[in-house]
Amino acid sequence: MRTTLKRGIGRGAVNGNGHGMLPPGALSPVTLYRQPPPPRRSFAAQVGRFFLWLGVTAAVVVCGLVGGFYLWIHESAAALRPHTAAGKAAEARLDPPKSAAIALVIGYDHRAGDGNSPSRSDTMMLIRADPGSKTISLLSFPRDLVEPIYCPAKDGSTVGYGSGRINSAYAICGPSGSLETVRHLTGLPINYLIRVNFLGFIGVVNKLGGVWMDVDRRYFNHNNGSYLTNYANIDLQPGYQHLTGKQALDFVRFRHTDSDLYRLARQQEFVSAVRQQVAHSFGPTSIPGIINTITQHQYVEVARGGRELNLSDIYRYATFAYGLPHGHVFQVKIPDVSCLNECEAASSSIESAVQQFLNPDVQASTTATEVALGRKLTARKRTIPPKQVTLTVLNGNGVAGSASNASYLLGQKGYATVTPPSGQPANAPTWNYFHSKVYFDPARPGNGKVAAQQVARLVGSADVAPMPPKIKPLANGALLVVVVGSTFHGQLTPVAQPATPTHKPAKVRRDPGETRSTLLGLRKRLPFQLQYPTLLERSSTLDSGSGETPTRIYPLGGQPSLRLTFKTGMIGDYWGIQESRWANAPALADKNRTVYLGGRPFDLYYSGSDLHMVVLRTGGATYWVVNTLLNSLSNETMLAIARGLRPLPR
Repeated sequence: MRTTLKRGIGRGAVNGNGHGMLPPGALSPVTLYRQPPPPRRSFAAQVGRFFLWLGVTAAVVVCGLVGGFYLWIHESAAALRPHTAAGKAAEARLDPPKSAAIALVIGYDHRAGDGNSPSRSDTMMLIRADPGSKTISLLSFPRDLVEPIYCPAKDGSTVGYGSGRINSAYAICGPSGSLETVRHLTGLPINYLIRVNFLGFIGVVNKLGGVWMDVDRRYFNHNNGSYLTNYANIDLQPGYQHLTGKQALDFVRFRHTDSDLYRLARQQEFVSAVRQQVAHSFGPTSIPGIINTITQHQYVEVARGGRELNLSDIYRYATFAYGLPHGHVFQVKIPDVSCLNECEAASSSIESAVQQFLNPDVQASTTATEVALGRKLTARKRTIPPKQVTLTVLNGNGVAGSASNASYLLGQKGYATVTPPSGQPANAPTWNYFHSKVYFDPARPGNGKVAAQQVARLVGSADVAPMPPKIKPLANGALLVVVVGSTFHGQLTPVAQPATPTHKPAKVRRDPGETRSTLLGLRKRLPFQLQYPTLLERSSTLDSGSGETPTRIYPLGGQPSLRLTFKTGMIGDYWGIQESRWANAPALADKNRTVYLGGRPFDLYYSGSDLHMVVLRTGGATYWVVNTLLNSLSNETMLAIARGLRPLPR
């Protein structure tokens, strides 16, 4: 401004004497301008604008939550990985999972007073999850089973440590010892190793809200230091009930007045009860919360063969277990085990249990029911002799030697293998097959589909489908074409033909007076009509040997419930009758089938081919006949007892 004035520029310039060169001009009026108002938005436009900004805000929030959740859940999965040197060493010895995965579960403990002595594995159980047959199999080992003990060597091989109780492998050389000992005993590949400290067991069960289980009898011990009471305290009443983590641990570990065989049965019952409760009370969206619960304590390690455990592994198996069909959990027992101070089993018994473990029969409950009821058994699907089946094997995964290896193995089973025509390579049109495929020609006479189903069971995780046009030229006249996918790992799946059960007369006696008079005095205490058994297992009596009443009335599902406890002629063998108005108990959701007997509906609950529970639903109440822990009552006996239930006059 000052520079402009000095140069005499503008109306305000001066001549050097302080006066302006030109007089000020006349004032001009100020012109005001007003911006025209924006056009008024319609109501629909205002609503759209609101939801647009709401959507943008929600998207930002959701992206943040998803990102945080992703990081949190992956950290939770990482927390389950082995965090000890022993766990990491065992992880390196695991086999990569195949279509059906096998996990070894080890429950270990270090009690007060043990000093510097090593921890002991009180629980050793194999769990097999098979997405192909949609089954879970459980196989437990008595902790006192005497078998050869194996430990890892520095060069990666194994070293024998002589024979001993199978749980001593953990004390001698840690989880790797248990892994190698079980692997040598069963001949099975083990893909996962799950170690659970018993303190973690209690914490996890409590965080899940406890577990609903059926307690077969009265369990009580108060350790006062005497010889007869020198074992863990326990105080449980009989009946279906809700157990805390500590109570569940006391139940599954108890073995002081029966044997290790009953202990194994309690362990398997616990696993089944947890799965029932998760399926009943939780949904797939609850799985992350369950994972978080488990990872809050450093008491659980999960090792995976081939690579580290990740979120997809956890979610896949959790949703698989959640969506299992009813009755597809199989509890396998080693037959003919004799236990005194130690347990022994012949190698043939171990092999029989392993075959049942690998080949759960999803039709077992149907077959067992028909046999028990004396009905004509529906013939199983007939099999085609392998020598009558020709097949061509093609590589669909791009792994060199897959087709030739599978062709050789199937040839060893008796199948007639042929190669593609004109010397063409045994390759599928593409190498992106994940599941293996077994193709048959529907236009060709014969039993191609039946044969394809047989071969698919051998290959494992294989789908059966009609032969597509692009595959047919490679068949070279064979009945079937097998395309091995990524799920084929160079081994066939052993398939055992399940044995057909035989009908046995029910071992019962007619004795309505055993319970009728007792229940007459209790009927006014229960808000529903009672049923009393007119038929009992032949050697059974109401249990009163422990000084407790054989009948128990207690709240269940918000209303009074009744439990009758019976003792058989075998030591440690108890069965029961539960009467309640709780129709939605978790245990009642996993039935195999319903049959009508004498015009009344009975729900049947099986463990393999053993009938574990029969439930009558009538008059707004449920009446359960529950087998012993070892399912020692035959199927025919269980059905006879249930059919013999009669309403007590009000």
